[in-house]
Amino acid sequence: MTAPAVPSSFLVREVKAFGRSVHRVGVSASFGLEEAGIEAAFERGVQYVFWNPTARKLTAVLRRLGPSRREALVVATGPSFGFTAGSVRRRVERALRVLRSDYLDVLQLYWLGRMSAYRPAVLEAMLRLKEEGKVRVLGTSIHDRVRAGELARSGPLDLLMIRYNAAHPGAEQDIFPHLAPRQPAVVAYTATSWRRLLRKPRDWSGAVPSAGDCYRFCLSNPHVDIVLMGARNEGELDENLRALERGPLSEPEMQEMRAFGRAVHG
Repeated sequence: MTAPAVPSSFLVREVKAFGRSVHRVGVSASFGLEEAGIEAAFERGVQYVFWNPTARKLTAVLRRLGPSRREALVVATGPSFGFTAGSVRRRVERALRVLRSDYLDVLQLYWLGRMSAYRPAVLEAMLRLKEEGKVRVLGTSIHDRVRAGELARSGPLDLLMIRYNAAHPGAEQDIFPHLAPRQPAVVAYTATSWRRLLRKPRDWSGAVPSAGDCYRFCLSNPHVDIVLMGARNEGELDENLRALERGPLSEPEMQEMRAFGRAVHG
């Protein structure tokens, strides 16, 4: 029997911040994915890339892309420590040299409040880089959900990278209700809660979800635009993408996943 087609709105959607449709799965090469696996992800439609200069295999793949293939991607990065305007500009200019590119799609302040600061001078430097065409979208990654909700309501940041999974669903109360009317892009990471959601907790008698189920949980929420996948090899990449072809979680699956997340969270 032929499997039902996955709704295009589940795996591909129009993202206001990017001004175009994108695949809702993003890749990070921080977990050992080889160049062949990265290429396979791109061939299967993955567009969002979370990049840093130490990701040599990902860098090599990005350097080989022709202009049309590069334009199809959304490459996101940021300064390791964004406390000053100078550090932000230096990181962007270094990234452009390493990637041999004229622009970055997303410039984000890493771990706002811990490894970067939302200061007027820093913000001015980001806006200037955008005016110069060196970056296209400004964003941040942040653990403070209440502050993230505040940033969602007011500009100029148009992308929030947040922790969201079945064990940590607090964004549903603290962030998602504040996304309208600006509609900043939401990128979810730690979908497996650093693999804790792949292990059976004490006193749990039900089934243990797969990594694919964890990614389906994130994308089943209409407020999540992109979920970052940390596949370690091409086999995991294929398994996860196949799981996503099943579409959003059904209501019984969602209830089971939430119950499992509560058990994992303790």
